[in-house]
Amino acid sequence: MCLTSFMKNQKKRQQKQLSTLFQTTIILIGLTITTIITLPYADVSASEITERKNLLILGDSLSAGYGISIGQNWTDLFQKKMEAANKNRQVINASISGDTTANGLNRLPRALEKFQPDLILIELGANDGLRGLSPKQIRNNLELLIQLSLSAKAKVILMEIIIPPNYGKKYTQAFNQTYHDLAKEYSLSLIPFFLKNIAINPELMQADGLHPNEKAQMKITETIWQSLEPLL
Repeated sequence: MCLTSFMKNQKKRQQKQLSTLFQTTIILIGLTITTIITLPYADVSASEITERKNLLILGDSLSAGYGISIGQNWTDLFQKKMEAANKNRQVINASISGDTTANGLNRLPRALEKFQPDLILIELGANDGLRGLSPKQIRNNLELLIQLSLSAKAKVILMEIIIPPNYGKKYTQAFNQTYHDLAKEYSLSLIPFFLKNIAINPELMQADGLHPNEKAQMKITETIWQSLEPLL
């Protein structure tokens, strides 16, 4: 075989290897993305869904456990607290870091169909507020979330959200008032913002100043338990 033919064959083999490697990489990336997207639902078996009543938590990083070790998020601690109190109920944590009320609207129909929860805790809006979205649009999205949940025969609990005054007093007040108005209009239980007494304590917050650390998780659990326990 001449040198020219040998070099051509080598080049073809290298191209084939690169093509195979590229396809494998794409598959692995796809699997990784799928795992991230479905993670909030992945650890709940079909038998658990049917045997227990389900508490669906639809939230963002504050409930998704951003920066928190696995099993130490307040939602995990809340599940353990229910089990210790002999509450036959499963926490379905459908929270994703970075989610907005619009993201929640996209995800809620599937969660309702799959888990058929009888209780839904809506903890969304912080990312909307931090981005300066219109309070009117935030209200519309939250209202649709409430209506979808009620139409599925689920009892809705709304989590109050308070944001930093980045956009001025008028915006901050209008944002916060949205939760109180919706709770009153739909006769919902409104849980006071669970970081109200935590955000002011640096020892209970992560370095970003926005997310609670692991020390704060049990305090959050106790705060939410006080409001939810009568409904369990």
